[in-house]
Amino acid sequence: MDCSTQATKVEIRDVDSGAIITTGSAPHPTTTPPCSEQSPSAWWGAFEHAWAAAGSPEVAAISVGGQQHGMVVLDETGTVIRDAKLWNDTETAPDAGWLIKQLPNGAADWAQRCGSVPVAALTIAKLSWLHRSEPEAWERLAKVVLPHDWMTAQLTGAAVDEITTDRGDASGTGYWSAATGQYCWDLLAIVDKDRDWSGAVPRVLGPLEIAGTWHDAVVGAGTGDNAAAALGLGVGVGDILISIGTSGTVSTVSETPTSDQSGAVAGFADATGRFLPLVCTLNATRVTDAIARLLGVGLDELDHLALQTVPGSGGLVLLPYFDGERVPNRPKSTGWLSGLRSDVSREQLARASIEGVVCSLLDGLDALAEHTVAPKRVVLVGGGARSVAYRQVFAELCDVPIVVADLDQAVATGACVQAASALDQVPAADVIVRWGLGATTAVETTGSAGGASAGDVRAAYAALRDRTG
Repeated sequence: MDCSTQATKVEIRDVDSGAIITTGSAPHPTTTPPCSEQSPSAWWGAFEHAWAAAGSPEVAAISVGGQQHGMVVLDETGTVIRDAKLWNDTETAPDAGWLIKQLPNGAADWAQRCGSVPVAALTIAKLSWLHRSEPEAWERLAKVVLPHDWMTAQLTGAAVDEITTDRGDASGTGYWSAATGQYCWDLLAIVDKDRDWSGAVPRVLGPLEIAGTWHDAVVGAGTGDNAAAALGLGVGVGDILISIGTSGTVSTVSETPTSDQSGAVAGFADATGRFLPLVCTLNATRVTDAIARLLGVGLDELDHLALQTVPGSGGLVLLPYFDGERVPNRPKSTGWLSGLRSDVSREQLARASIEGVVCSLLDGLDALAEHTVAPKRVVLVGGGARSVAYRQVFAELCDVPIVVADLDQAVATGACVQAASALDQVPAADVIVRWGLGATTAVETTGSAGGASAGDVRAAYAALRDRTG
């Protein structure tokens, strides 16, 4: 199961061959920053519809890959107290700033303690917001869990004191350390020093541990969507995974934990026992969707328009921070358009929107490269990876080989891998090899004649980014 921001998707695979048997999906309510919230009951309703669409099959095992960071708060009976605050909610930005100031060396201490510096996205900032903004809800709080934890508990019927999580998702909270494998009670005490936090967070399962059963099927530990995608794609050390979805992520698998006091690179764990340093941007295809709407065209036509003009978009530069931004940390920022002339064309605007998103993600790649091994290749996934224009611009602007994953639903596939791993009690790597996952298609640049060089495009973008900071 992939329980994302936009929808719940299910994918059923044969445990021996990995062949897809059936799929299903159902949407979630639309939500946008600054107040981005959803009712967890909507996720379960979407799962029931998606499962029915897949034919309500009998399965041997199931796991959940879920949107990370979201705050689901439960009372002592396990009842949801309020709608879940999602990863892309930016109302909590003031709390993130306040939390950083509570440690003597600020961001450096946070990075050292838990691998990440607080930003609005992290669960700990949402907890601080709840403590500050909704005292009645805070008094009722008995357990704080993540979306995948809650969905797993719905499957297993776990009581509130039996809810579990995994290291991949726990590492995105801002109060669990991938480096030590432990909760950081002192960081939680910053939010509320009078609460006994030991019973208020879920138990962290290892990669092969089982959360329970659902209709006699084994329920795996589950994990966050980024860790699940890495499983589904068979990402290895030196592979840079760039997901072009509503938001964007840049991640890789590492044998060692990372610590970045700038806050750009989050020191997450993966779902196998290794690590998953990651950069996340709030804005990716939401930007090109908006530009397509303004131009009155569909996405295929936006692709066509973008490829009708040369690199550099005739000097038009778009900063894609439409709904605030996470990296760099600008929760109140908006988009900027620079270089407008009276002869500006639809083609230039279309291409500038794609170049802006790609430059933003390549900024993330640069940050990641400072803290991990040198990148060997970039693997593109997500809805944007199906765009010819996105692929072409990446190939033009990135100085390492670009490939596209031959996989439609990386998160759901990763959840299948974990389910099979838990069922057979074998490492996920064995399942990945058995199923032959990890196939890619190389992207070759067409060598556009004329226009700006890759260096000039990125320099113009960086100048606008820094000028508007």
